[in-house]
Amino acid sequence: MSDQIITQEGYNKLQDELTQLSTVKRREIAERIERAKDLGDLSENAEYSEAKDAQALNEGRVLELTNILKNVIVVNGEGAKDEVSMGSEVTVKTGDKERKYTIVSFNEADPLNGKISNESPLGMSFLGKKKGANVNVETPKGTVEYKIIKID
Repeated sequence: MSDQIITQEGYNKLQDELTQLSTVKRREIAERIERAKDLGDLSENAEYSEAKDAQALNEGRVLELTNILKNVIVVNGEGAKDEVSMGSEVTVKTGDKERKYTIVSFNEADPLNGKISNESPLGMSFLGKKKGANVNVETPKGTVEYKIIKID
């Protein structure tokens, strides 16, 4: 697995999920398994089967998060403000509309809240650009021109 770039906020979010799954969720599932065992015959015990499935899914996600967190490079977005980079807040203008985007990793992306992936066409087009740059982005509806008016 190659290193992925992630913001500190994204790293913290993944770390919190890992902590939740490996403590609270793991304990809840173990209690479900114990209660189901008390119901008797395990071969025909739907509650036991469901709890074991939940345990397998939880442990799979714990392993996945552990591996992700081991192989990421955390950027703080506090770099130079003269060029768009990971973690940058970019204010752009297209037509007469202004929009603000934050460049984040793919697993932090939340387009409805202005968080766009560095791997998306829009994110890739903004990376490395300076304030005042005009950026053309190919979209399903055709080429859209954005002007970078502010980088935070």
